[in-house]
Amino acid sequence: MRTLIDAHTHSVASGHAYSTIQEMARAASEKGIQILGITEHAPSLPGTCTPIYFRNLHVVPRRMYGVQLLLGAELNILDTHGTLDLDEHYWRNYLDIRIAGIHALCYEHGTREENTSGMIAAIRNPWVDIISHPGDGTADLLFEPIVLAAKEAHTLLEINSSSLDPTRHKLQAREGNLELLRLCKRYEVPVILGSDAHISFSIGDYRYALPLLAETEFPEALIVNDKPDLFLSFIARHG
Repeated sequence: MRTLIDAHTHSVASGHAYSTIQEMARAASEKGIQILGITEHAPSLPGTCTPIYFRNLHVVPRRMYGVQLLLGAELNILDTHGTLDLDEHYWRNYLDIRIAGIHALCYEHGTREENTSGMIAAIRNPWVDIISHPGDGTADLLFEPIVLAAKEAHTLLEINSSSLDPTRHKLQAREGNLELLRLCKRYEVPVILGSDAHISFSIGDYRYALPLLAETEFPEALIVNDKPDLFLSFIARHG
């Protein structure tokens, strides 16, 4: 698979990442990436940018070094109701791409069933394009209803390579992502690989996700990272 898309990355604006937007775009160009999503952490995560940052994204060119930029946010799923930080005014007016995910520092945990209901509510939110790292073990989840909801809502589920890095010590990430891939294969649900790069060198780096694709014999037809038109059609369905 040729990597043409990396939709989930962070610049220095996220507070715990280390490259500027221009450095990210230049690195993406050098790696042959055609579409780069720069999705800063939304305000509920400690240390990230404030809402005014997203309001001012209009000043940034959407093409640099031959790379199409999608500038947006990784929104935080805050609770078992699927509440997201920021609000629809931001989703509608300032963000090119909207990822939503659970982060331990700003999530109110519930039971497995409650956590699953919250994630499904985010999946069904008509503005959410991608669910980030659902298989990383941050919340206890039931994956089959999540996969079926993603299929119905045309929301992409991410296989997050960074969370599979052994140095991250996410002990449930491997089995969680394997289960997700098996279910997505069974129900023919597309996935997107995400680098979750927090520095330019990591853009397009899926080294920890690729072995899971091989292990599950996951169909290349269901991976959108080498299919820009298909990927953009998913984004177009949401706002």
